[in-house]
Amino acid sequence: MEYKYGKNQNYEDFSSGRVLYHGEGMTNFPVRLAQEIYGRCLEYSPKKNNITLYDCCCGGAYLLSVLGFLNQDTIGKIIGSDINEAILPIAEKNLSLLTPEGIDRRIKEIEEMISNFQKQSHIEAKNSALRLKAMIKTKIEFQVFQADALRPIKLQEKPDIIITDVPYGNIVKWEGNEENFIDKLLDSLYEISGPDTIIGLSMNKKQKVKNEKFKRLEKHQIGKRRFEILRKI
Repeated sequence: MEYKYGKNQNYEDFSSGRVLYHGEGMTNFPVRLAQEIYGRCLEYSPKKNNITLYDCCCGGAYLLSVLGFLNQDTIGKIIGSDINEAILPIAEKNLSLLTPEGIDRRIKEIEEMISNFQKQSHIEAKNSALRLKAMIKTKIEFQVFQADALRPIKLQEKPDIIITDVPYGNIVKWEGNEENFIDKLLDSLYEISGPDTIIGLSMNKKQKVKNEKFKRLEKHQIGKRRFEILRKI
């Protein structure tokens, strides 16, 4: 696949645990690939700004936070949900970094670590935080809540774009050990999607999309990951 939207550049400012908060069991997502999926979804969306972006398996909201920083001109609201309620405070802290107050709070935390430990890594983290702060030019609303993505999701609005990285290392814990969990996930997303909602679904190579309620717009494979872009029929 040829990248059209994910620039080939250094994304170390987004390293988990550097400025963005990291929690136990929290997975990261390749930044360039996240931006590529978002850009391709936006290409199909009739709406080009003030986008409401939703991730139904958000974890610590790493993917959402990265996209928020990189797409200040197009994203107006970010919504994340996860079945694991314990990870949601980290998701809130990461999304708060998209606000001047949140990033200033993080800079102060890093400055305290510099004062206490005098580590070069903390100095580099502060420089990254300052660069991320400079990227903020609009107020992006955000919301996180607990929800099982395989059951009816109580969402008050239809998202414009849904992007999620389907968990696959510990799937048995959240999908009930059923073989058709991706179709069940899409059944849930179907109910909260509008006619113009675009879905970017990332998964491993073994996972298949067979749900006939959706039309496939694109399918690509990069390394161990595969992603599809879908729209409800």
